[in-house]
Amino acid sequence: MSYQTNTWGGVVGHPAGVTSVKDLFYLAYGSTEDALREIAALGYQGFELFDGNLVAYESQKDAFRDLVQESGLKFVAVYTGASFIFPDILPEELWRICRAAGLAAEFGVEYLVVGGGALRASGVRTDDYARLADGLTQVDEIARGYGLTACYHPHYGTLIATPAEIARIMELSSISLCPDTGHIQEAGGDPVEVIRTYASRIPYIHLKDYGNNNFLPLGQGSVDIAGVLEALNSAGYSGWITAELDTFAGPPKEAAEIAIRYLETIAIR
Repeated sequence: MSYQTNTWGGVVGHPAGVTSVKDLFYLAYGSTEDALREIAALGYQGFELFDGNLVAYESQKDAFRDLVQESGLKFVAVYTGASFIFPDILPEELWRICRAAGLAAEFGVEYLVVGGGALRASGVRTDDYARLADGLTQVDEIARGYGLTACYHPHYGTLIATPAEIARIMELSSISLCPDTGHIQEAGGDPVEVIRTYASRIPYIHLKDYGNNNFLPLGQGSVDIAGVLEALNSAGYSGWITAELDTFAGPPKEAAEIAIRYLETIAIR
């Protein structure tokens, strides 16, 4: 079981990305050092990090290695994303993803998780799905080149969120799938059914709860977490499961603790 460090600082982005697409990394503004130490203290075995928080250590690789080693955690995944549908900026986006993937590979990361597929102000165009699929194929190739497994993460507010949209991109692309149970629920889907449908293409998963129009600590929303885990077990799933909560009103460690204690009550660690 692993945990995403974005609870420490929330889901934001690098401000340089407003003018330079190549610099538009995801970036949580909390302390990565505190996050890893607290995640480890709670009994998790691994962690996931935003690409921007990883790149922040690009000139301090030894210090980051020491931090990870001290924590005793496995660096499981890096999360990145792009618009993918705008040809003029796609090379810049892929350059950024390639930079994150190369750095991740140096630290033994297993998964490159990628979200995206922009929604245009003028509405979705028919060829947007094909453009996204082409971009994901290139991400898959980048990841393979670095020995990583690329996984597409459907996300509410992007081109791919509902079960029908997930089905469409799964048909158009051969990339693996990283379901996010909270985003699937938010988009009106059933996370259990999505997992059952695509079990053979799921090497990695985000476990998130959702209810009352908010993401919530595990066990406090309407996502059938036990059903999700049962579906994974039935499919013979043996990969990492990463618990996640984008924001939390209290101390981040409290959210991570609520999650792991809940999972203990249903015999999952």
